[in-house]
Amino acid sequence: MKLTLRVWRQQNAETPGAMATYEVDGISEDMSFLEMLDTLNEELILAGDEPVAFDHDCREGICGACSLVINGDAHGPERTTTCQLHMRSFADGDTIDIEPWRASAFPVVKDLVVDRSSFDRIIQSGGYISAPTGTAPDAHATPVPKPDAELAFENAECIGCGACVAACPNGSAMLFTAAKVNHLNVLPQGAPERETRVLDMVAQMDEEGFGGCTLTGECATACPKGIPLPSIAAMNKEWLRATRKVRR
Repeated sequence: MKLTLRVWRQQNAETPGAMATYEVDGISEDMSFLEMLDTLNEELILAGDEPVAFDHDCREGICGACSLVINGDAHGPERTTTCQLHMRSFADGDTIDIEPWRASAFPVVKDLVVDRSSFDRIIQSGGYISAPTGTAPDAHATPVPKPDAELAFENAECIGCGACVAACPNGSAMLFTAAKVNHLNVLPQGAPERETRVLDMVAQMDEEGFGGCTLTGECATACPKGIPLPSIAAMNKEWLRATRKVRR
């Protein structure tokens, strides 16, 4: 395959960026999207040019490190992570636009790399449980109803990639925050911090500068792990419950 790539190049958050155009040839349809970018960087290095900076780690769709907007879609045309997107999703001769996540809370570090430490601070504000030290308890020591376990697992699938923020027209992190709140709040282990967790994490989300949620649903559509939109409604109920309890 021969492709034309329009890639966002930006030295850092303080300097303006622009799209740069590159031609790549000999791309196999069996390559992953990141392997295609590896090929581009090899050619740039051989030509004495600076390679394109982009985030990646496990390349198995698990870690959430890869983060690209491809032809206007977070992670590209398939509902998967960028590292699991293969070039068979494109055609010979295509022009592909590649940009970083766009959100004020995700400042550009360089080229396609953004700073997602705002997510870390949201987790630090309440994404934990109180647990006594010592040996691990038996798995059956605390019974959990099957529906609650399934709901917790569904929300715990979030890998924190940030596609929900990149896809949202408001740059909202509600789906991410909801997943991190819900997967702990529905379990008995998360009960001691149930109220403080949702209040602190939502407050931190607002402090980081993410936009407000208007339930457009773009976040759930872009989420590679399928976190459902009702997770946001569930967190809103938790927040209202906690707010009322605090006011009493």
